[in-house]
Amino acid sequence: MGLLDGRKGLVFGIANDRSIACHIAKVAMAEGATCAFPHLPGEKNERRVGKALSGVGVSDPWMLPCDVSNDDDLDKTFAAVKERFDTIDFVVHSVAYADRTYLKPGMFAETPRDTFTQALDISAYSLVSMARRAKALMPRGGSIIAMTYYGSDKAVPGYNVMGVAKAALEACTRYLALELGEHGIRVNTISAGPVKTLSAMAVGGIDEIFAWVEQKAPLRRNINAEEVGKTAAYLLSDLSSGVSGENIFVDAGYNTVGL
Repeated sequence: MGLLDGRKGLVFGIANDRSIACHIAKVAMAEGATCAFPHLPGEKNERRVGKALSGVGVSDPWMLPCDVSNDDDLDKTFAAVKERFDTIDFVVHSVAYADRTYLKPGMFAETPRDTFTQALDISAYSLVSMARRAKALMPRGGSIIAMTYYGSDKAVPGYNVMGVAKAALEACTRYLALELGEHGIRVNTISAGPVKTLSAMAVGGIDEIFAWVEQKAPLRRNINAEEVGKTAAYLLSDLSSGVSGENIFVDAGYNTVGL
């Protein structure tokens, strides 16, 4: 029996086969989960997501176009999920965006207001809007997880406004955990070390970050996305039944080092 046998849920954030969300889906389905895959609207995005899922062994994925900054899209997505699944057990939020023009060392103070608000809307508020809709589909409780990064806690050159957005995401997680806990819904974040995803490669100086982590992390290496997937499966399963409002680092121990 798998850890997630009989569980149903949504995995937001697959862009291509390198996406952390894709590897979370791979591990979750290997553990018995049934997943729906909301993705950015557009035929090109649909093809990319389908190709990514095919690469991890999903032959006929249920994909739904959804712009997480659009309430109508979210309403339609959760309505479709209710019609097909009736109830759900989990939501995976692996969504983030900021204009890469301002994801360079020395550019944080230059961040325009609209770029700032867009980053927080897509990267943090979207978790709140998903959780509100998911609550109605989780009568027996469930698990919601979101992806974050060390740049939420420490200033990482080039991460800039994304660091602020991830800090907001983690704060949202704690408040959601507090409110939804009485309904049996747990909310946690995973702070993944740098992984070569589409979004990570938009950060200026990312190659230096990879090299530094490999040199300084206790495990003397960078992580891979499947390691994040394994931790996600733990948080989505009953093995973590007493865990909520937490941020779990999967970063080869880098966050524990003071130098």
